[in-house]
Amino acid sequence: MENKRILFISQEMVPYLPETHISKIARELPQGIQERGKEIRIFMPKYGHINERRNQLHEVIRLSGMNLIIDDTDHPLIIKVASLQAAKMQVYFIDNEEFFQRKYQFEDEAGQEYADNDERAIFFARGVIETIKKLRWSPDIIHCHGWMTSMVPMYIKKSYHTDPLFTNTKIVFSLYNDSFSNNLNPEIGSKSKYKGINDEDVAHLKLPDFVNLHKHAIHHSDAVIFGCDTINPEIRSFVAEQGKLSLEYQNPDEYIDAYSNFYDSILD
Repeated sequence: MENKRILFISQEMVPYLPETHISKIARELPQGIQERGKEIRIFMPKYGHINERRNQLHEVIRLSGMNLIIDDTDHPLIIKVASLQAAKMQVYFIDNEEFFQRKYQFEDEAGQEYADNDERAIFFARGVIETIKKLRWSPDIIHCHGWMTSMVPMYIKKSYHTDPLFTNTKIVFSLYNDSFSNNLNPEIGSKSKYKGINDEDVAHLKLPDFVNLHKHAIHHSDAVIFGCDTINPEIRSFVAEQGKLSLEYQNPDEYIDAYSNFYDSILD
């Protein structure tokens, strides 16, 4: 029997970015799951303040070169890769000069959230999926970490569900308290429309605040994990209302085994 394949998509990861709750899990979890016999791939954005030379990133020419159209504008997709030798893992980076070549992740130096964070999230989600298609790598589970990944579940379930690579793919969305202050661009719903996506599919994005963005991701996911011990109560209630399979917050010393078992339960 072939090893199960888990695709990890995260908005951040150490050692490429400073340690946060999400970036630490994004580094530890894939290695732990790989050590437990599953095949893994990892994707994250290539923010401008990631040092390419120190981290030995290089462009993957055979995967780059596609243009993604968002709001009637073409955006070149560049794919870079780096290796974590000690863990025997590769990390793929989604890059685009307009969206990611900046000194900070989500805010400018004055602390103002970028006005195009909506388009950045859309580009990142579609960029990962198109790259996986080029790799011809069919994931059994896609596990998303951070609000920046919140568009992935919809695209997999609505735009790519007929693609043989994703027909049987299950989506797990981890819930964290990685909030943002201002609403995203109110046009995110219309901008995110792609093949197979209608008004009903983006209904939660009419008011694109942190809570509704998570409701949008949860609605299109198969299961959720409570990645923090305290989660916004409205989001927690929505998980129950949707009847989603869920895993409660796990002790940091035991969570990798719990996550691995949860993956197996979803696939069974």
